[in-house]
Amino acid sequence: MKVKFLPSLLMFISAYFPLALIFIIKDLGADSMLPQHPKLALIVFVVFSAACATVLVAANKMTGGLPVRIVKVSNKSADMFSYTIPYMISFYNFNLGDWRTLLCMLILLGLMFALAYRAQSFFVNPVLALAGFGLYDTQFKDGSRDVHGLIISKADFQVGDTCVVQQLSKFLYLSTETKSARTD
Repeated sequence: MKVKFLPSLLMFISAYFPLALIFIIKDLGADSMLPQHPKLALIVFVVFSAACATVLVAANKMTGGLPVRIVKVSNKSADMFSYTIPYMISFYNFNLGDWRTLLCMLILLGLMFALAYRAQSFFVNPVLALAGFGLYDTQFKDGSRDVHGLIISKADFQVGDTCVVQQLSKFLYLSTETKSARTD
């Protein structure tokens, strides 16, 4: 199973929403505190905001799926910090009005998207993390079949819990519901 192109692109773009805000802030004039390139700043803001909103709404609205029982689990949410390397670019002299700089950034982001799309690694998304989603490396039972995969979830879960999951790609799932096996 391969994630479709448009959802993959929206996930990728939404992950860089904070970077887009940084670039817009860097474009503010010293005197006017308005973007020096207002049309481009507006386009960047609208595109990244729309992608971000779409991903957050979709992740929160997803329901149903396949019930599975968690056999092993480890929290991998800290892996999202590896996504910070492209943010380092914002500390260099980046000019939103320089077409060469923009082209270089588009080439870099295009290459990163191609690699992420090919590898089906879309969770490393700080926006989802800020919205309360975590990433868990799991082994779970799908009937009698053992499955290993990553689960994106708002709920913390433990071994023995049952999750209802939607498959997003070959090894990536979204938990739409968690039922605890614990009796508190």
